[in-house]
Amino acid sequence: MTEKTMRERMLAGELYIADDPVLAEESQRAQRLTHQINTMDPNDHDGRRDLLVELLGAFGEGSEIRPPLQCDYGCQTTIGARSFVNWGVIFLDVATVTIGDDVQIGPNVQFLTATHPLEPDPRRDKWEAAEPIVIGDNVWLGGGVIVCPGVTIGADTVVGAGSVVTRDLPSGVVAVGSPAKVIREL
Repeated sequence: MTEKTMRERMLAGELYIADDPVLAEESQRAQRLTHQINTMDPNDHDGRRDLLVELLGAFGEGSEIRPPLQCDYGCQTTIGARSFVNWGVIFLDVATVTIGDDVQIGPNVQFLTATHPLEPDPRRDKWEAAEPIVIGDNVWLGGGVIVCPGVTIGADTVVGAGSVVTRDLPSGVVAVGSPAKVIREL
């Protein structure tokens, strides 16, 4: 049995080292594409959409991302149809970030899939891992929301501005705070 590559380890959610040459090349590709997206004419909607389709794993019909945006790989992020992502989004998409249909994402929202060992030696040796994030259909994330590794947010849920989502949220609720807590059902 052959040893897994760093990319295979990363995709499996196992510890890996991010400065692997293959991963570095994939990240550089994402940086080139995001630079193009972030610096192009704001009225060139078709050109931006073409670049987003090239960058992301999937980009649904009728969806929009307002630049600037940043991501680790891009291909690990999928966005459903008719979703809107406001300025300043960050996709640390070491693991997958899956965003459903009809999702509204406020400015400066962060999707952080990366994790690091708690023990000092492996952290010093640059090992890291990641856990996927899933955002259900018709979710609204207010400005400045941070979604942490491994979190799933159920359909029709609203997360208040500035909240830090550290655990799964069910469908059809309003959640606020740091850490985000459900304050009412919808």
